Amino acid sequence: MKNNYLKFLKEKVDWPVFSISGGILVIFVLMSMFNVDGVTKFVNTGFNLSIKYFGAYWQLLLIATFLIGLVLSFSKYGNVRLGNLAKPQMSFFKWAAIVVTAGLGAGGVFWAAAEPMYYFIDVPPMFEGIKSGTEQAIGPALAQSYMSWGFTAWAIYGAISTIIIMYAHYNKGMPLKPRTLLYPILGEKIRHSAWGTFADVVCIIGAVAGTIGPIGFLGLQVSYGVNAIFGWADTFSTQVLIIIALTAVVLVSTITGIDKGIQWLSKLNVNMAVCIAIFLLLFGPGEFIINSFISSFGTYMSEFANVSTYRADQEWLSYWMLFFFGWFIGFGPLVALLVARVSRGRKIREVFLLVSIIASVTTNFWFTVLGGSGIFYELNNAGSVSGPLLDNGLPAAIIAIASQMPFGSVMPLIFLILTVLFVVTTVDSMAYSVAMSVTGEGDPPKLIRVFWAVVMAVIAIILIKMGEGGVGALQSFVVIAAVPVSILMLPTLWYAPRFAKQMAKEQGIIEEDTDVIEGKEEYKRFLPSKIKNI
Repeated sequence: MKNNYLKFLKEKVDWPVFSISGGILVIFVLMSMFNVDGVTKFVNTGFNLSIKYFGAYWQLLLIATFLIGLVLSFSKYGNVRLGNLAKPQMSFFKWAAIVVTAGLGAGGVFWAAAEPMYYFIDVPPMFEGIKSGTEQAIGPALAQSYMSWGFTAWAIYGAISTIIIMYAHYNKGMPLKPRTLLYPILGEKIRHSAWGTFADVVCIIGAVAGTIGPIGFLGLQVSYGVNAIFGWADTFSTQVLIIIALTAVVLVSTITGIDKGIQWLSKLNVNMAVCIAIFLLLFGPGEFIINSFISSFGTYMSEFANVSTYRADQEWLSYWMLFFFGWFIGFGPLVALLVARVSRGRKIREVFLLVSIIASVTTNFWFTVLGGSGIFYELNNAGSVSGPLLDNGLPAAIIAIASQMPFGSVMPLIFLILTVLFVVTTVDSMAYSVAMSVTGEGDPPKLIRVFWAVVMAVIAIILIKMGEGGVGALQSFVVIAAVPVSILMLPTLWYAPRFAKQMAKEQGIIEEDTDVIEGKEEYKRFLPSKIKNI
């Protein structure tokens, strides 16, 4: 039995991809251990160059991805079913919970509380003439948060890339890997192409780096939180224990697979967030949240073109909007793989609406629940949220907000639990997606899934030990990885509609190009008899 399993691993695991991606991470950690300042300087330089030369391209890529997905979904091609199944494998709620929580991830608490407040106390430059920290700043602050986590950003998570992945995998037998995005260009060669190896490696590095960061920040945030709530020592030992506990939960979920562990965690995440939202609407600043969401969403829609194409203040862009866009792109292919894995039997229209519209609007409302509550408390007690945020960073923001909510003595603990759940779901989903990327299997071996979950946790612990500089450098590294990933995703703009058309023909949604065929037959009448039948 053991020999058969080892043989299976040897045959299924793409060892060049596994070794190169793992080796790069090890090199990064070793270099950080010896010279974290040098690594930070190197990463910051790469970060700035990436933003400078690719920032405008990223903005256009996200807009184009969203618009093409929108047109496809509301055309006759939107009726195409993906994955060679006549009906969906999963119920809508399970499917939606997995996609939303995997895409939102750690940002569901880290940034939902802090980002609107940052924009409130320093209004984004495209909203000129609005004074920071006033009621007039509410709309721009929340609207800019909506843009960072909005329609165009979410679209990169598979709104059209899943069309290529699912067609190539389920219809043509290609592996369930990032390299499958190159199938329209390289065809069968992509299985063993060096370009395929490169594509897999950069996508894995981007997603893993982006996952390790939240694990590290979780250790820091929960350690800060338990210190503030229970008085426990905010030390490295506490942070390590928190990460070990998180990893134990991840391992249980990872071993049980996508149909049990990931589904259960995703549903728990969503249910808990919904309960908190309802509680705050009923007993907290509910009227303020609803009014702010409606008016701010109106600002987001009316200023959509202006904000999404803003290019004036490069320094602001690099630290805010383009930073988030780079993150979405870096995670894009692996989240799209997960979406492809759980969306079998869904229509193109359903996938687009969930990924780009439902997930986006849900995220925006959740940001209003947390970030909007923070703004409400800040307006009523200046400095009560902004002070802790500026002094102690992201961990302090959610504690400061939660402590002012009804039942403020227990709400910080509830949000710490929610933070852990969000991060656990992120790690679990990405470990599964990375395992798919190195095996090409929709149900990759448990050992590979466990390996990546443990590796990400261990690297996070090492980087915390070196100080926040190491974790911060890895966070910024995601943006660098987004450069090759964004180039990889460019062909989807052209080939996704072509594959949608091909599947529409195969499924009888549209007819073959009969006009061309009839024209060919008409033309044959004038040919010599010897070549009529060619």
